[in-house]
Amino acid sequence: MKAKFLTLTLLSCFVLATSAQNAEPQVGFSTESGAKTNFKKNKAGDNWFISIAGAGSILIGDDNSKADFGDRLNINPQLSFGKFFQPYWGFRLQLAGGPLVGYEDRGGSDLFKQKNNYFATHLDFLLDVTNLWGRYNEKKVFHLIPWLGLGYAQRFENQGIPRTETPTANAGILTAFRLSRHVDLNVEVQGILTNEDFNRVYKYHLTDFIAQASVGLTFKLGKTDWEVIEPTDYALLNDLNSQINNLRAQNEELSKRPASCPDCPTVVPATVVNNYAENVVFFRLNSSKIDANQQINIYNTAQFTKEYNLPIKVIGYADKNTGTSKYNLGLSEKRARAVAKELIDKYGISSSQISIEWKGSDEQPYKENNWNRVVIMTADKK
Repeated sequence: MKAKFLTLTLLSCFVLATSAQNAEPQVGFSTESGAKTNFKKNKAGDNWFISIAGAGSILIGDDNSKADFGDRLNINPQLSFGKFFQPYWGFRLQLAGGPLVGYEDRGGSDLFKQKNNYFATHLDFLLDVTNLWGRYNEKKVFHLIPWLGLGYAQRFENQGIPRTETPTANAGILTAFRLSRHVDLNVEVQGILTNEDFNRVYKYHLTDFIAQASVGLTFKLGKTDWEVIEPTDYALLNDLNSQINNLRAQNEELSKRPASCPDCPTVVPATVVNNYAENVVFFRLNSSKIDANQQINIYNTAQFTKEYNLPIKVIGYADKNTGTSKYNLGLSEKRARAVAKELIDKYGISSSQISIEWKGSDEQPYKENNWNRVVIMTADKK
């Protein structure tokens, strides 16, 4: 009864430890698309950025199309700052302003040139589709980031034309080219929808429109990369919980029995000889590190081997849904050697009793893909 109680306590500790240790992190890359990956939350001061750019802009709508394109072009500064909360989404606030030339047909031979000055700001939701649909990699050279936003724009009073202000709807595409860990080159196109009376010319259109194209630099602040975490193997947890529940049930049954049984007849215990033992060690994604909750399987194999002086065959595997065949072969070798080293160094098994093999992902012992991140230990008298 004491032995079962001790086993129950140890299993409970393993389950709690496994639950607390959600995953082993990978820093700066993922093996699946960002949408299918769990990322560790960074600190509040990490993953901020500041962008400085120069933009060419034109006002579209009303009588502006009657003027030459070159006469309508304006050069404006842009300033943005924001933060990514995951590798594939974030927010930014962008400020822009300066000259915004417009034209008005007042019935004469020449168009009237509006020498407008304006200021605009908008808050945008950024979606990095290269990290969302593809595998996240901090060193990726190119990023495609469409965005949507809402904002405010004001045209200042000039040439006797009253000031106007308007809410805006904003959308655009930002492309980022990595120059270094903390610096990107940005090329961006965007459109800004304003009220129809933004330039005080009324042609009964629904809106006026500002088109912009800009080039600039983004400076990344704080930590720039992300840690990837692999969820716990819940099949393994369920198996451990099942063992705990069975032991609890046996414990409850034993507690109902008397402490001693003096009238019971003497029973000669039967001798049981085991000829075969097979245990497994599960690993996390892309890892050859042995988790604490797997030590009990290595311990059981070592004890069985010592008791019957048996040879042990250690075979490493990898799952086939991640990594190349060549990479997985090397990973399965690392896993097999890690288990063999544990048997030798921690449990005193002679290296002459251990044979090591590795199969990579070309051979899958289990139908469930995640279960094949495994080393199988076999001790056999035959």
